[in-house]
Amino acid sequence: MRSGRPSPRQLRDNFDRALAAALAGQGLRSCQGFDDYTDSALWAIARARPNVPDGLVEAARRAFAGQLDGSNSARRQEDLPRMLAERGAGSGTGEGRDPARPDGPAG
Repeated sequence: MRSGRPSPRQLRDNFDRALAAALAGQGLRSCQGFDDYTDSALWAIARARPNVPDGLVEAARRAFAGQLDGSNSARRQEDLPRMLAERGAGSGTGEGRDPARPDGPAG
């Protein structure tokens, strides 16, 4: 078990292996140190197999670059108030939630 955060070099190695695995249809491992944007981009590749568009691979590379340079984190911080408002979080009323799905959004 690893303690602490992976180094940038470890993240690069993890990303290269995860991208190759997604392209090869081998599935993805969890807990590799990726943020939500990078993880989602890799899962999009895995779901698109066997005909993965080049654009998805490039999107995954951009997402990973954003993780390394901090721009994904900055974007998440900017989006957080909107995401919370959409989920009705913080209101204490459950507004915006589907009563049949107490853990899920309305819709």
